[in-house]
Amino acid sequence: MIPTEVLIEILSGYELRIMGIHGIAHWGRVLENGSRLAAKTGADTKVITLFAVFHDARRIREGTDPDHGKRGAELASRLRSSLDLTDPQFERLEHACIHHADGKTEGDPTVQTCWDADRLDLWRVGITPRAPMLCTEAARDPDLREWTRTRSIHGHLPDCSSEWLRALSKRPVPARVTLQVKRLLHRFRNQVRPTGPKSDA
Repeated sequence: MIPTEVLIEILSGYELRIMGIHGIAHWGRVLENGSRLAAKTGADTKVITLFAVFHDARRIREGTDPDHGKRGAELASRLRSSLDLTDPQFERLEHACIHHADGKTEGDPTVQTCWDADRLDLWRVGITPRAPMLCTEAARDPDLREWTRTRSIHGHLPDCSSEWLRALSKRPVPARVTLQVKRLLHRFRNQVRPTGPKSDA
């Protein structure tokens, strides 16, 4: 569970469109990808949940954006008192955010799961996440890969993203964020959900 105050802080300073390729729908897919992977890898789902919303939270461009992971980690550090993480959990979150775009594959299982959860949504930008790019055997499972591919290329808005938007719609946020929240909620109500394997998470 992500505190609404944390989401407000993230989106209030988010410079891109929250409906963009690195926005809230992507964050939700990363979270759901990570949750499914964690059932196989044993990763810490609390860290995965926070990685999903922080790893791209301080992008300033949709394309190449050096140090955006570091900026996301710095934001998490500023909000740490609201995150309810132990020191080791925060260290994993910080490392995962800082290095998620570096192409690394070695690391702590929770960090690896975070990276795979993000990479399995690369389909949306025309990149196939091939086996050498992935850290865990769980991420190489053909059924899971097809599930992530379908959701990614169709821009699926996950339930968790909708829940975040509904929470934000009830709180005071900047006007530009409010308008985008309303548009995304409308899109969520009208989207056709892609089918896929049942989650064992």
